[in-house]
Amino acid sequence: MASTRLSFKRDYGFIEKVVQSPFFWIIFVLVGFFYPIYRSLNRELPPPLPVLFQLPKYQLTNSFGQPFGSEDLKGRSYIANFIFTNCPTTCPAQMEKTQEIQKRVRGLGTKIGIISFSVDPENDTPKVLHKYARNLSANPHVWTFLTAKDRNQIHDLLVDGFKVPMGELEEVEGVVDREKVTVWDIVHSERFALVDSQGQVRGYYSTTQSDIDKLMIDVGLLVNREQSF
Repeated sequence: MASTRLSFKRDYGFIEKVVQSPFFWIIFVLVGFFYPIYRSLNRELPPPLPVLFQLPKYQLTNSFGQPFGSEDLKGRSYIANFIFTNCPTTCPAQMEKTQEIQKRVRGLGTKIGIISFSVDPENDTPKVLHKYARNLSANPHVWTFLTAKDRNQIHDLLVDGFKVPMGELEEVEGVVDREKVTVWDIVHSERFALVDSQGQVRGYYSTTQSDIDKLMIDVGLLVNREQSF
């Protein structure tokens, strides 16, 4: 007696039919590829940073003894700070933050620079600044140290240009290892200034970690906006 074979025909649902269609996978791949591109092109960036004021043109001397100033920085954004090598109070902590900044902007290459202005040009000669920079492992392609021929030159730039304070060298009392000591200090700003590629100041930032993080975000936004124009 011949055997009888039973067969069943599966009734696929709508979803299964769609998934088995080659057109579904073509559309799936195209959407997966182009949607991120569409999102990036149509992403709304935060509003641009305010323009606080325009810096005057200036030319100082770098740690290699060469003239260096605003013309050399034209077309490049930079982070400015104000220090001196014998600073016994705020500068050591500020330099630690600046080293952190140098590491964090590494991916931007030469699109962003760091400029440290000495408020003690009489003592901070190019040779002194060069040694100071090496001790900080400062990358000369990113981080530049500047001094002036005389005190008035740097004073006018900082006070009238950057609008930050700069005092005289004077004796002040401090505490070292819980003991009161008398040290020589120069009143100067502890803040970082963000300057755009046109020499305009766009913001000031303290050395707190939250402000450093904000500075890094603003640097990225500023550089990306400038590169898109």
